[in-house]
Amino acid sequence: MLTRLVTPHCQFELLRYPSQADDPLQAWDAADEYLINTLADEGVPEGGVIVMNDGFGALTAYLHSHQPYFVSDSFISRRGAEENLRRNGLDGAAVTWLDALAPLPSAPALVVIKVSKYQALLEHQLIALAQVVTPQTRILAAGKAKEIHTSTLQLFEKWLGVTTTSLAWKKARLIHCTPRAQPLNAPSPYPTLWPLEGTTMVIRNHANVFSRTSLDIGARFMLEHLPLMSARQVVDLGCGNGVLGLSLLARDPEVHVTFCDESTMAVASARENVEHNLPEASARAAFMVNNCLDGVTPGSADRILCNPPFHQLQAITDHIAWQMFKDAHRVLPRGGDIWVIGNRHLDYHHKLKRLFGNAQVVAANKKFVILRAIKR
Repeated sequence: MLTRLVTPHCQFELLRYPSQADDPLQAWDAADEYLINTLADEGVPEGGVIVMNDGFGALTAYLHSHQPYFVSDSFISRRGAEENLRRNGLDGAAVTWLDALAPLPSAPALVVIKVSKYQALLEHQLIALAQVVTPQTRILAAGKAKEIHTSTLQLFEKWLGVTTTSLAWKKARLIHCTPRAQPLNAPSPYPTLWPLEGTTMVIRNHANVFSRTSLDIGARFMLEHLPLMSARQVVDLGCGNGVLGLSLLARDPEVHVTFCDESTMAVASARENVEHNLPEASARAAFMVNNCLDGVTPGSADRILCNPPFHQLQAITDHIAWQMFKDAHRVLPRGGDIWVIGNRHLDYHHKLKRLFGNAQVVAANKKFVILRAIKR
C-alpha cells in the first residue's frame, strides 16, 4: 500500500517492498517520525552519517542530502529503500549500501538506529559501532516503546557509553547515547557455535539468524524426513543457517544445493557452515541473497526445501510464504516438488493446493507438519 509520510519537515510517498496490493501496513512508523522530527529540530551534524535498520527507506530519504551509509541485514529493506528513493526523485547512487557484516566507516558524525527487536542483531551492531565512533559521534536510536527494555539500554551502556531515553511519543521512544573515549575491549559473542546433534559438524550462527544456540525443533523434524537421492538441483529457500541444505550435502554425494535467504547474515552462516564442515562439498553449493526466488530461471531446480518465515521485519504476515510458494511453482519443472515445514496452524496445505493442485502430508506431529507438492 502506498502511504504518504508527512511531517512538518518532509513529505514522502513510500511503499512496503515487495509491493502487495492488499497489504494494509505502511512503510514507516512512529519511530521514523520521532527520529525525523528530532533531527529536524536539533540539526544534523557535519560529517559522515550512518543509518541502521531503516525498514523501507524513510530515514534514508530524509537524510539523503548527507550521503548516508545505509546498513541493514535485510535484502528486502535495501530494495524497498532503493525503490522509495527512486519514487521520490532521489538518487540511490548518493547512498553507500552496506550489509550488516560489512566494515563501518570511521568517525561518523551521526548514527541513526531503528532498534531491532532482536537483541543479538542490535548487540552485533553496537559492537561494530564501538570500533569506529568517537566521543563526538551523535548516536540517536528509536523503536517501539514496548520493545525498548532495560536490557536494551544496558547494551548501549555496555558497548558504547552513557545512555538516556526520551518520553514516549505515539508509542515510540528515543535513545540518546554518548560514546566513551575508550571502547569496551571485549570479544564479540558472535557468531555463536553449537554442535549439530548426531554429527561431528559444528554450526555457526551470525547474530540475526534464527536458532542461534541449538537446532530448532522444526528443523529437527524436517531432518528426520529429509528426502535423499531423488533430486539433483535443490534450493534451500529461506535457508537460515543452512542446516537443511548442509545435511543434504552430507548425506547425498550427488546433490547440488543453492542456499537462499533475504538475510545477509543467514547466507553468510550457511556459507561458513559448508566451508567449515564440508569443504569437499563446496563445489556442490551455491549461495544467494535474494527476495525469495526473484530472477531465478524456470526449470533450474528440481526440488525446493522451504521453512517459511511468518513475519517481515516486525510485522506478522503470510505474504512471504505465499511468494515463496508462487516462486517455487514458477522455478520448478514439471515433476519437480516443494517440501515445506511449518506450524500446523499456518494452513500451508491450502495455499499449496491452490497453486500446485495437490499437497501431500509427509509427516506431522503435535506442532509441525511437513507437506510435499508436485508441479504437474
